[in-house]
Amino acid sequence: MSILDRYLARAVMGATLLTLLVLLPLIGFYVLADELESLSDVGQGASTAFGLMALRLPGYLYQVFPIATLIGALVGLGTLAGRSELVAMRAAGVSVGRIVRAALLGGVLLALFALVLGELVAPVAEQRALELRRATLSGDVAQQTADGFWAVDEGAYVNIREIRSGVLLRDISIYELDPKAGALVATHASEARYVEGGWMLEGIARSTAGAEGVRVERIEQARWESMIDPDLLKVVVADPRVLPLWGLYKYIRFMRLNGQDAGAYEVAFWTKALHPALMLSMIFVSIPILLGSARGGGMGRRILIGVVAGIFYYLVSRTLAYLALFFGLSPLLAASAPPLIFCAGAWWLLRRVG
Repeated sequence: MSILDRYLARAVMGATLLTLLVLLPLIGFYVLADELESLSDVGQGASTAFGLMALRLPGYLYQVFPIATLIGALVGLGTLAGRSELVAMRAAGVSVGRIVRAALLGGVLLALFALVLGELVAPVAEQRALELRRATLSGDVAQQTADGFWAVDEGAYVNIREIRSGVLLRDISIYELDPKAGALVATHASEARYVEGGWMLEGIARSTAGAEGVRVERIEQARWESMIDPDLLKVVVADPRVLPLWGLYKYIRFMRLNGQDAGAYEVAFWTKALHPALMLSMIFVSIPILLGSARGGGMGRRILIGVVAGIFYYLVSRTLAYLALFFGLSPLLAASAPPLIFCAGAWWLLRRVG
């Protein structure tokens, strides 16, 4: 690696890390406000909220890393362009391809750092945050295990194998003792929806084991009075985006073996798998903007356009991924199409600039 390559790579890396340091307090303030609001109902102090904020920050930083990389590339290389260093490099015979390669080299090192943050630090920190939240808000009445979500619900034991959202559950089992009849009642429902402040069970099979034997009855729909609500489910269920790739893969396989829909986790898996490519594409997109501005005025305007374009691209890529989930398209195709299209546009601009 030449001195010039290291110089360009350091410009991208330094500005990206500086951008993350600037974003850190902004994200921390947002997370702290969210935690203070959620803990206010149980009378917890600010110390617990600050602890939860510190544990959740790595996951948020991992999610905004691509945008920080784009801003860092624009600021770092834009500083060189503002001092006419990029123009001097071009005049000295340095090709556009070499500038791109050196910038992407810094992006590779940043991607490795983000990989460690997203695969090793953030999942562990998020799990600790979930445990702290559960202990604070629900005590020992709820737990997330490999066999699903378990909770003690006014004397009944509840197992939920699949939580599709805060208001939609699948494969629910309820075990309780009827003291009047002296019988054990096991209820299984295929689905439960949270409507009008309570749960509505559907596809119910209820088995009652007593002195006269076992009686089985089937009910299409019934109301379920339970202390479990969407807010409690948020306490123990991790966001798929903060799970490590290997954990997502195992969970997807587990859900498929049990005939459950793993679409949301597949979207999260491919989004995380392509996260390094997303960061590199952000750097690649910044190059034609800066090379064009190195020849003409309006650096601030071009940086603003690049930042807006990067944020727009990131939001659109996430939206397309979930639209693919909604319409049953391939999560891999939805996750890879936006960066490929964006990079194709950047390549066309580079050819014009070069």
